[in-house]
Amino acid sequence: MKRIAIMLVAVATLAAHAVAQEASQTGKPSAAPKTSSGAKTGTTAARSPYDRSLLKPALLTARAPETFDVKFVTTKGEFTVTVTRAWSPFGADRFYNLVRHHFYDNASFFRAISGFMVQFGISAYPQVSSAWTNANIKDDTVAKSNTKGFITFATAGPNTRTTQVFINLVDNARLDAMGFSPFGQVTDGMSVVESLYTGYGEGAPQGAGPAQDQIEKLGKPYLDKGFPNLDSIKTATVVGAAAPAAPAKKPAPKPSGAVPQKQ
Repeated sequence: MKRIAIMLVAVATLAAHAVAQEASQTGKPSAAPKTSSGAKTGTTAARSPYDRSLLKPALLTARAPETFDVKFVTTKGEFTVTVTRAWSPFGADRFYNLVRHHFYDNASFFRAISGFMVQFGISAYPQVSSAWTNANIKDDTVAKSNTKGFITFATAGPNTRTTQVFINLVDNARLDAMGFSPFGQVTDGMSVVESLYTGYGEGAPQGAGPAQDQIEKLGKPYLDKGFPNLDSIKTATVVGAAAPAAPAKKPAPKPSGAVPQKQ
């Protein structure tokens, strides 16, 4: 019996050697072994929930078209923003790059104040928010007024615009003299924008609403848990172009009251 076992081992060894020799001669690899569970080896890692390009803001510098439309699909419905680059070139370029790489997807309207504006633009993902913290762009000259339906970047002072934007719910011309430069306008679905939830009011520390630093640190789970009534963006995508509108400056009264700002 031992002799038979030794012969079987020898035959198996010769067979394995023959397979390896054939592979070296033909250039075809031998079959890979399977795991005991039957799963394939070399599977790819789980897909990221966001565009990985968003982790490198310095590379997202494409020039925006002279005009383009962005379609927002939200928890309250759809609206469209038409951007005119001539109104605010730096702002339009930044917004174009953010939308192209789906920065605003899944983001919430975290600061929505009735009779004033709705603000959004903190990523749902802390890693992305961290990458854009210091990705500032230069200020633009104010060429259009902050009247109802116009969209503008929020700031924390001169030359500090990054990703946060707001849509004026009423005429806020007082913001013009403060350097807030609109880059686009809601051209369809303004009723949807006006229906976004405003019940939480001003954010912390001024009010009981979400704290911006906590959104940046914890992402959307923080908002879903503590502020479940907030509306959010499902998708924001570039969908087309529109006829350009001529920029026009409009004088503004002395600024007063609350302003859209980053903390």
